Amino acid sequence: MDTTRYASLVGRLLIGIPFAMSGFGKLTAYGATTAYIASAGLPVPPLAYAIAVLVELGGGLLLIAGYQARSVALALAVFSLAAAVSFHSNFADQNQMIHFLKNVMMAGGLLQIFAFGAGAISLDARVSRGGVGVSQAAHAR
Repeated sequence: MDTTRYASLVGRLLIGIPFAMSGFGKLTAYGATTAYIASAGLPVPPLAYAIAVLVELGGGLLLIAGYQARSVALALAVFSLAAAVSFHSNFADQNQMIHFLKNVMMAGGLLQIFAFGAGAISLDARVSRGGVGVSQAAHAR
């Protein structure tokens, strides 16, 4: 048994689950989240909130499933770097520096997924192996 084929699945889970949990948490804290976004000086906090929920919850779930993993990982990497710069750039505060570096590290892991794909245990791999996809199901009718 080739145990390395599971490493990409575990890696996607370790990155995707925290994103999905964060997005889900934002769903239950609209007021606090939009206030935090406003305090960072970002324009249109309700729109930024909606984008954050979509990217974190949707992107996290897609990454876990390994569907469109390269595109999703790139979007999450850009999101992580934007969040680092927008919310964690006060390096005089050691806690903020730690959060900044955490976001940079997440972006690095996400760029690995972008570069190498979702791995063997993913929806992307299933589609590329000829599993039933949307276009194949349409042709089967």
